[in-house]
Amino acid sequence: MYKYIFRRIAMMIPVMIGVTFLVFFIINLTPGDAASMILGDGATEESIRALREEMGLNDPVIVQYGRYMTNLLKGDLGTSYSTGKTVVGEIGQRFPNTFKLTISAIIISIIISIPIGIISATKQYSIFDSVGMIFALVGVSMPSFWTGLILIIAFSLNFRWFPSGGMDGLKSLVLPAFTLAIASTASITRTTRSSMLEVVRQDYINTAKAKGVSKNIVIRKHALKNALIPAITVIGLEFGILLGGAVLTETVFSWPGIGRLMVESIQRKDTPMVLGCIIVFALSFSIVNLIIDILYAYIDPRIRANYR
Repeated sequence: MYKYIFRRIAMMIPVMIGVTFLVFFIINLTPGDAASMILGDGATEESIRALREEMGLNDPVIVQYGRYMTNLLKGDLGTSYSTGKTVVGEIGQRFPNTFKLTISAIIISIIISIPIGIISATKQYSIFDSVGMIFALVGVSMPSFWTGLILIIAFSLNFRWFPSGGMDGLKSLVLPAFTLAIASTASITRTTRSSMLEVVRQDYINTAKAKGVSKNIVIRKHALKNALIPAITVIGLEFGILLGGAVLTETVFSWPGIGRLMVESIQRKDTPMVLGCIIVFALSFSIVNLIIDILYAYIDPRIRANYR
């Protein structure tokens, strides 16, 4: 098990290198000049050239990338072009807000989706099953920014129950969390239902029923544990997707997280800040996947046996 964990952690290194390589070169291909944006419209050509030379922007792109990776290996993500503050400090202030939003959304998704998926499977083709699947289809189809705008119009402008943006207390968390949760709820619901349908048709479930075990105990103690394995996979993936999906949601709700920070940094062509945000997203996604794989071993003894 420990060897497996070590291998997975080692695999994160080429992933990080690949992510930074692609993002660095894509940003350098986009129009605009970081030095011009820093100095403003009134800057002279001489001052722009001098700043570009000072920042090393006149060097070949591969040289700039090599310099960035050298500093990254030392734990230095660089300094923001626009604010002059360290990237680590800026992200350190924003990441807890994004994590709070994401963890709230995934908790909402789990609380709603798991019961709906189980009941839909145990009452297949019933009205509850049909309504649950319609909800799942609609949830998957709605873009998060559109959902956010609808929730703002309904619950902020019309009913005035929640603020339309910002981060000020628990109420300001409700709308963005539900916006993020809707799409992931739909995916987890569909996966849970499909997995539960497959499990309840297994021979050991029929044997338990034939022995007189009550339906609730069969579902709760025998079927649910095996059915949750695919659901856990989706939950882990959805958590990573929610971190990335928070980019749009944070922008719509003016939530001060790293998603919104990354959008602002892209507009300013703030390469160190954009790369720092991307690295945090990629690293978080990799860590979540590692945790999900470890959870498999504790849920399914067959998987744990393969690690030995």
